[in-house]
Amino acid sequence: MNRILVIISILTALIWGCKSDPVEESAVYDPTPYTLSLRDFPDPEILPSNKPTKAGVTLGRMLFYEKALSKDGSQSCASCHSQQHAFSDSLRFSIGVEKMQGKRQAMAVMNLAWHKNGMFWDGRAASVHEQALKPIQDPLEMNEKLQNVVNKIQSEKKYREQFIRAFGNDSVSSEKIALAIEQFEFAMITNNSKYDQWKRGENALSPEEERGRKLFFTENDPQRNLRGAECFHCHGGFNFTNDEFMNNGLDAESNQSDPGRLNVTMSPSDKAKFKTPSLRNVALSAPYMHDGRFQSLEQVIDHYNAGVKNSPTVEFILQNNLLPGGLKLTDQEKSDLVAFLKTLTDQEFLQNPNYKSPF
Repeated sequence: MNRILVIISILTALIWGCKSDPVEESAVYDPTPYTLSLRDFPDPEILPSNKPTKAGVTLGRMLFYEKALSKDGSQSCASCHSQQHAFSDSLRFSIGVEKMQGKRQAMAVMNLAWHKNGMFWDGRAASVHEQALKPIQDPLEMNEKLQNVVNKIQSEKKYREQFIRAFGNDSVSSEKIALAIEQFEFAMITNNSKYDQWKRGENALSPEEERGRKLFFTENDPQRNLRGAECFHCHGGFNFTNDEFMNNGLDAESNQSDPGRLNVTMSPSDKAKFKTPSLRNVALSAPYMHDGRFQSLEQVIDHYNAGVKNSPTVEFILQNNLLPGGLKLTDQEKSDLVAFLKTLTDQEFLQNPNYKSPF
């Protein structure tokens, strides 16, 4: 009889040993809202179904840095979106788990709560949470199946507990993973650069920076005696982007190897059009353009000054750039523009511990 009891005890221990660790009783649903640090920014239009909560943002941050989202456990979202580079990639093309290059430069992740016109350079994802799942499945990036990711996350006690806090139960799904990452990315706000502080009257711009600011926000029209760089047409507003898809004249039609937005809309009028990125923290997010062809701000300015190429879909607002000699900016004016662009660097954002890895 005693032997039977011993065998039953051993079998019971083995059975329970195979089960997942139970979650802590302290892991309860916590819908406490997360307060976005808006400062002078307008309220973003966030769907009521996924308003950021403290628990949801915490979970999203964990998942943003979680390498289990990739096939071989070597890469996370942060691998190609590092904080020191304004949550972009310093490589021209990111390298995926299979050691293959991506096709476009990794866009910076910031102020996404105000992006309402599609994600990625071509806008193929309608929302931030839809965008969050695509790199996981992309063979050139994380190259993993969503169900495998769900299984891996579900097996971790720390995640089951955090899903309870964020969503009310420990059931993991790809949709919840995407929503949590979206909440964290909504919380990644940059709005405290030197320029922002200047607008609030908290500091002063140097003479060079002020000259660059005026150039940035002034049209270039000799007939009206206006001498500027016209940057604000595409990079205006509080977020320094118009959130549109545009052909900025990188290549003549015969050299346009990437169809851009055309691949999504199938409209010839969208050929070679790409999303206008925000210029916030631009001094730290090189290389530039969808294909990372420019390594410096000076090269970018040289392009707009005298390097814009004409094609059927190039933006009309670049007509002055297409004139013989382009905008004819002087070396001093180019230097002034670079100085102003550097005032858009937000050290608080780049060093914020709330955006760093929680592991």
